[in-house]
Amino acid sequence: MAKIGLQGRLFLSHVIVMVVGLSTLITVGKFYSPRLFVLHLAKLEGSGFKLGYVRYQLIKGFEYAWGRGALWSVVVGGSTAGGLSYLVARRIVKPLTQMEAITQKFASGNLSERMPANDIRELHRLAASFNRMAADLQGVEQRRRELVGDLTHELRTPLTVVEGYLEGLADGTIEPSVDIYQRLAKETRRLRRLVNDLQELSQAEAGYLPIHTQKLELLPLLTSLIQKFSDQLLEEGPELRLDCPAALPLALADPERVEQILINLLGNALQYTEQGSITVQAWSEAGKVWVAVVDTGVGIAPADLPHVFERFWRSDPSRDRSSGGTGIGLSISRRLVELQGGQIEVESQVGQGSTFRFSLPLA
Repeated sequence: MAKIGLQGRLFLSHVIVMVVGLSTLITVGKFYSPRLFVLHLAKLEGSGFKLGYVRYQLIKGFEYAWGRGALWSVVVGGSTAGGLSYLVARRIVKPLTQMEAITQKFASGNLSERMPANDIRELHRLAASFNRMAADLQGVEQRRRELVGDLTHELRTPLTVVEGYLEGLADGTIEPSVDIYQRLAKETRRLRRLVNDLQELSQAEAGYLPIHTQKLELLPLLTSLIQKFSDQLLEEGPELRLDCPAALPLALADPERVEQILINLLGNALQYTEQGSITVQAWSEAGKVWVAVVDTGVGIAPADLPHVFERFWRSDPSRDRSSGGTGIGLSISRRLVELQGGQIEVESQVGQGSTFRFSLPLA
């Protein structure tokens, strides 16, 4: 019974209603009508009717008995069928009515309500899909609130700095100088970088960021990035290394997005690695190409690892702000990897370094 679908249940309910009605009609007609006929015949015999007239009266009595039986059949059968139909319809419509009431609560801002389970398979699947939609909406609303709070927090610092300098310049408490203007320009660049990162992250999370996948040879891209970052390093800084086989298979990815991911990961590694080495590794495994950035920096505490890819998360907030980071780069990287059909992971030990790796599908 549990495997019968909604359409089958509705059809079965109509069949049951019909069977109940017909069974009632036949049963009452078979047992109640003959009894009335016998009683009527007995009355006729006691009245001294002749045969010819009795024959006519027999027909009339039978018609009367059957008419009464049919009437009671309609009354009993109709009542039974109507009650059964009402119960079946109520059972089917009740969850739909609950869903309507919950959607009205959603419209008023209450996203915590959920649909209960149902033993009708189709309605159970509908309730499960509805609950998933509700959970997604609740998550979107929660992320929106978090984003507004995080954005307010991030904008407050540079805006406060700019406002303080401008007020000082306006009332004469701060003398105009090249250094002051450079500081104002620096804070303005931070604001612009934050807005650009937020826009890109919003597009990536909404799926609007264009991804143009193609067959990609990773070795030339990795070599170019290593050379670019090596030219910017000081002699006392970490050593950049590349560990990539020459016969690495082609990946199916967007070259610009992969480069953007690697720039974020390498920039993050350079920021927290003052000495030692930063190694970019690449290898193929089980239908995927993996790329890893391994550093010997300060590392990340185990309690902080689950939050690494969250927006605006910083393991060292004061240090990151002083260097101009927005705390969005890793969030953007994760979404870019996911949009290309891969996954990104992190491993780290405090004082020993971190390993960020991501996968891309093979071409």
